[in-house]
Amino acid sequence: MSRQLRGPAGKARTAAEEQPEVPARRVLVPGLLRPRPGCAALRPFASGAEFKYIITEKKGKAHNVGLIQLNRPKALNALCTDLVTELNEALQAFDDDPAVGAIVLTGGEKVFAAGADIKEMQSLTFQDCYSTRFLSFWDYLSQVKKPVIAAVNGYALGGGCELAMMCDIIYAGEKAQFAQPEILLGTIPGMGGTQRLTRAVGKSLAMEMVLTGDRISAQDAKQAGLVSKIFPVETLLEEAIQCAEKIASNSKLIAVMAKEAVNAAFEMALTEGTKLEKKLFYSTFATEDRKEGMAAFVEKRKASFKDQ
Repeated sequence: MSRQLRGPAGKARTAAEEQPEVPARRVLVPGLLRPRPGCAALRPFASGAEFKYIITEKKGKAHNVGLIQLNRPKALNALCTDLVTELNEALQAFDDDPAVGAIVLTGGEKVFAAGADIKEMQSLTFQDCYSTRFLSFWDYLSQVKKPVIAAVNGYALGGGCELAMMCDIIYAGEKAQFAQPEILLGTIPGMGGTQRLTRAVGKSLAMEMVLTGDRISAQDAKQAGLVSKIFPVETLLEEAIQCAEKIASNSKLIAVMAKEAVNAAFEMALTEGTKLEKKLFYSTFATEDRKEGMAAFVEKRKASFKDQ
């Protein structure tokens, strides 16, 4: 949730710089956006409209991968309310777009996201946080149905680390660093950091990171289970897009079911989780894609899924 980086003189940088930021081009994505409970009203995509804090684009040979790049470089991609609102808009549009089968979320080569914008929250009181349900819509990413891959280069600190952990797969650049440094600012993670990190790396390492604010390298993150693969900085994004293309080439309908089943492992006891898995497995037998997939296997040909 917080961001803390050291500048050249060793001075802590814990807030967004106030230099003006250049709006990024918003790419048209079909479909109107529906407001979510607890979320500020979302603006519909419109031709010629602009995002200020993110860049969106369709990638892949079949244009079936939705790419979202955090684009607030002068503030180290600090997460402010407007940035998160734009992110939610793009996520929902790609989630609703039938042509998109997977989404990639990334930042810059030197920073993924350095946490929440401290200037925005510094003056908040308990009453402000509680009455407005502060951060209540910042975890919309965890509700997206389609698979989401985080391509993390550089710093993923506080809210940036929490944002990456909301994704389904994390690919890291070899220089990436992860941390939950909120305790250094007199607070604790507020976007699921204590919960998702513990589930990902275990109690001991999660407790150490949360209580000390120390960073871990991409290599340590992979060894602990937080990251699935590590790549050179310059090839990370392309590798993430290739993985997303591979996912998107399968049945989009079945991919959503598979994601639901895996996520259930974090929410349910084993007995209940396996029951859900079987129900979802049975459900695939009501789809045309299951018929096509098995027929293609028997006939030794490539399946042609219709997402039905």
